[in-house]
Parts: sequence; structure tokens; C-alpha cells
Amino acid sequence: MLTFYHSPQSRSFSILWLLEELGQPYEMKLVDIRAEGGPPESYRAIQPHKKVPAIIHDGTTVTERAAICLYLTEQFPEAGLAPAVGDADRPAFLTSLVYTDAVLDPIIATSIHKFKYEARGFSFGSHADTVANLAKKLGEHPYAAGERFTAADTQLGAGIHFGMNIVGVLPRLPVFEAYMERMIERPALQRTMQKDGTLEPGQVP
Repeated sequence: MLTFYHSPQSRSFSILWLLEELGQPYEMKLVDIRAEGGPPESYRAIQPHKKVPAIIHDGTTVTERAAICLYLTEQFPEAGLAPAVGDADRPAFLTSLVYTDAVLDPIIATSIHKFKYEARGFSFGSHADTVANLAKKLGEHPYAAGERFTAADTQLGAGIHFGMNIVGVLPRLPVFEAYMERMIERPALQRTMQKDGTLEPGQVP
């Protein structure tokens, strides 16, 4: 049994996409993170900050997107969404997963809220460096971890889609738009957008 805790049009979108790529059955439970006072206090037993996403798989709770990706790709290796230990693409896969959570996510959040800070004083650095790094990475390889689609693309792709198409804090660089064109061709992402309510059926970003 796999239970997925989700709030529509939030960062848990990326895990919804991953689940659609895995093709495994799951139960979705909606969490109203926008309710006055946030989700019910009982939800803290699953996610200590009352955030999404979270999963419970056969009694095991996992939170944080990078951790969920690693856990699920290990549980369901037949999906082929993660380079195996020892594979030459494994380091890039791990780096991209954590970079999306630890750098891109706070860069998007600080940009949305117009938070002013000195990059050297914050672990995630500057908006300009993040954009330059992602543009370089996606200019050299078509996917987050190299030449093939992996679970890292569900995270990076969701972040770029949100930052560029939804909130407009990432620039519409040709390299980003080309990357998202590759992503939107995936049936799993199209299903995710429809289930999440991000787009109406038949629309594209």
C-alpha cells in the first residue's frame, strides 16, 4: 500500500509526477495547506512541519522530495528511473535531486517574495548563479542526469515549470523551453497536470 499526501498546485506536484512515471497503484490524500491555520495538527505526525509531500509505503513514512525519490526508485527499480549504484550517471542523478530541493526551491521562494539577501551568507547562493548553472547543465545534456530521463527530471522539470510558467521568476531561456518541450511529451506529465488541476485536459504549458 502506497499513500501519497498531496496539495494541488504545490511542490508535491513533482512527486505526483514521479508516481505517474512509476506506474504503481497509490492512494492520494489531499492536504489543505492553504487552510487558515494550515493542515490539522494530526498531520504533524506524518510531516513534522505540516508540509507536502509525504508518503507512507507499507507502514514506512518518508518526507522530503529527494528522499521520496530515492526511496521509491529503490523500491521499484523495474521502472528504470534511477541509475544504479556504480553507474556513471549516478553522481549527476544524486546531485540534481538534492540541488532541486536545496538550491532551486529556495531560489524560487525568495524570488517570489522578493527577499533581498547577500548570496554569500546563504547556503543556496544567488538567483543568477542558479540560472547560469541550470542553463549550462541543460545545454550540455538533454536531461537532469545526462542522456536519459530519470526521477531527477520529475523534480527539476517541475521546478523549472513552476518557476518559469507559473510564477515567472525564472527567465524563458531557449534551453529551459526546449527542456520543458521534452518533458511535456511524456504522458505521465500530461496526466499529472490534469490530476493536479495545473492545466485543463488538452492544454500545454
